[in-house]
This record gives sequence, structure tokens and C-alpha cells, in this order.
Amino acid sequence: MGQPLRIGIVGVGAISGQYLTAFERLDAVKLTAVADLDEARAKDVADAQGVRALTVDRLLEDPEVDLVLNLTIPAAHAEIALKAIANGKDVYGEKPLAADLGDAKAVLDAAREAGVRVGCAPDTVLGTGIQTARKAVDDGLIGTPVAATATMLTPGHERWHPNPDFYYVPGGGPLLDMGPYYVTALVTLLGPVASVVGAAGHTRDTRVIGSGPRAGETIPVTVDTHVTGVLRHESGALSTLVMSFDVVATRASNIEVHGHTGTLIVPDPNHFDGDVKYHPLDGEWQTLEPSAGYRDSGRGYGVADLAVTPAGEPFRANGDLAYHVLDIMTALLASADQGRELQVESTCDRPAAVPLQDAPAPA
Repeated sequence: MGQPLRIGIVGVGAISGQYLTAFERLDAVKLTAVADLDEARAKDVADAQGVRALTVDRLLEDPEVDLVLNLTIPAAHAEIALKAIANGKDVYGEKPLAADLGDAKAVLDAAREAGVRVGCAPDTVLGTGIQTARKAVDDGLIGTPVAATATMLTPGHERWHPNPDFYYVPGGGPLLDMGPYYVTALVTLLGPVASVVGAAGHTRDTRVIGSGPRAGETIPVTVDTHVTGVLRHESGALSTLVMSFDVVATRASNIEVHGHTGTLIVPDPNHFDGDVKYHPLDGEWQTLEPSAGYRDSGRGYGVADLAVTPAGEPFRANGDLAYHVLDIMTALLASADQGRELQVESTCDRPAAVPLQDAPAPA
């Protein structure tokens, strides 16, 4: 087995803990350094992990870092990625790939020019939940896929998040926040999307923070908080997407996939596992045993999947997929604004399926 890919993390906020936990059980990667604008926080994480705390610029230049794990806020994703690429580093970022499509394209173009790799969350689709559902689709269990529904309905993140401002300004909203999980799952299950038609709105111009030191503070809402639309996949299947911060509760499945001989209920794409339910044309609901995907996986398995993929070969949580997902979402918002169907300009290869296994390992 070769040497593990050496990882430097930029941004050690709350989400970093999930990556750190996963890295402890992944032989394909090794944490070597961390950085954060809050240097005290970076030092605390570095001391706990037994690695170095560096400034952001020093980490991006460090010769002992092979890949920069970019866990900054979305507005900084492109800036950090471009600096890492300029220093010859591979990059893997939290979703979305960038705050807008132009910045995302600049990141991919720079990476191709430099000959480095770009990966992007979510890697939840690599777990047994989505992968078992994908295998059922690929094996023809539901016949020809006809349609899917994807539903994420909540009353708003300000109820629990102590600093929810960024959810309600351009670059935020329910679609760009949670949509990457759902749209990436739909592309994984049914393939790339050719066109979209959407509608959107919002119910309130302000929100009240419900927890933390700013509880009771009013913040402005400048984006649509209820977005719905239809995605026309290149295969001909139609996916109906509903993303909202305006709805109190729902009993709708997170994702359902319908074929002409059966239906699947797919688990929450924000998680790595969960039961896949199957209903044949003549029969009853049944639970499918996990049959594909990384068992007991977590955030960071996409990084490890990149690490074990030979240079020049496609890894699964790749930048082209993330770009296509961002393109779908921005096209949906533009369609809602213009009131007409829009073509999705990009496409991508459907990532390779994940055979049932414990962790990414070299081929």
C-alpha cells in the first residue's frame, strides 16, 4: 500500500469534527496541519489532533500538504481553492463548489491547467443508503425509472443555528444550502439533468434567531425561502424537487424513485446510511438489505475515495459532478425568476457505483 494522502484543513468550524472523526479510521489519508482565521481555535484542534497549526497562507504553501480540505464558508470556497491550486495542491471542498457558477468554472479551469484534482462534498451518496438504492435502480428492480420526488421542508435554520444570517442572503436559501445533498443523490440515481423549470417565493422579510447569544435578534431575508421545480434528466425521467424554510412539518419521504414496475423510498441524502424501502407492482413494502456503498461511512470518505483513485482516473465526489449540481440549482433559480424552462448547460458522467465495502482502498 502506498503512502496516505497528506491533508491540510482550512476552516475548523463545527463541520470539521465530522471529517476528523472519519479520518481516524481511514488509512488512505493522514491529517498533517490545520488553519483557521481564528488562530486560537486552530491551535486547539491542532493540539487535540497532534498536528501543526499554521496560518492559512502557510498551510496553502506547505510542502507536507498534498490536498487542501476547504471547510470555509461558501463565499470563500473559490478563493481558497484557487490559492491551493496555484500552489500545486489537490483540493476537496465542502458544498457548494463555489458561491456562483463563474467562480466554480474558474476553479475547475485552474485545476485542469495545473494538473491537480478537485473534489467536493457531499459524499453522503457514497454510503450504503443511496448506493443500495442506486443498485436497485441499476439492477432493474423498479423497471424503467419514470420519476422521482425529493422533499426537504423545514421551518427554518434560525430556530437552532446561533448565526443563521448566511442562510438568508444571496448564496443561501434552502436550495443552495440543502439542495446539493438532494440533487447529487438524484444525479447519482438517475443521471445528469438536461433542463429545469422552477418557481420560488418567500413568506417573510425577516427572521428571528431562536438560540445562542443572539437569540431574539432580527435578521433580514433577501432570498427566496421556498423553491420548487422539475428536473428533466437526460434519460427522460422527471424529478420533482421541493426545498423550503417555510414549512412547519411533513410526512413526505426525503426521496422516492418510481419505475413502471416498482417504487423505492430512499433514505435522507444528508446521511450516509438508512433503510431503502421497495414496493413491487404486485406486493407489499419491504426493506432492502444494504447491497452497495461504504459501510459505516462519514464525511471524509469522499476524500479517501479520491486518495485511492490513481491519478488521471475519475474519482466519485469530483468537481465536474459538483459543478453540474451547482449548474442545475442556479438554472432552477433563474427559471423561477424568468418563468420559463431553461436548459442546463453542463453535464457530467454518472459516478461509478460503490461496491459494498468497509472503506476506500487502492484498486
